[in-house]
Amino acid sequence: MNDSALSLLGLCRKAGKLSLGHDACKLALKAGSASLCVICSDASQRLNDEITSLAQNAGVKIFDVSYTMLDIKNATSFKAAVFTVDDEGFAKTIITKINDNKSGKERGL
Repeated sequence: MNDSALSLLGLCRKAGKLSLGHDACKLALKAGSASLCVICSDASQRLNDEITSLAQNAGVKIFDVSYTMLDIKNATSFKAAVFTVDDEGFAKTIITKINDNKSGKERGL
């Protein structure tokens, strides 16, 4: 998938501003370091519900995207169904790119 948001995720990971996977997302949301939470299309309902609850409690924007775990693995070299972006600048840019590519939408709180 040739998607500018996915391309940016690799750069975000190299900068250390991406928390990939269930445990890392939970830590980032609880610590208050997450600026954006992204849930992939093939995330389980249990995972979706748990991360949604944590993100809402933390006041973090949640995006449901059409990306799969494989798309995330290809972009970041780490297979994950959920991730947080832990930098406000990266988060704003990724949101813009997701919207431009029509590859996801923000979930209303």
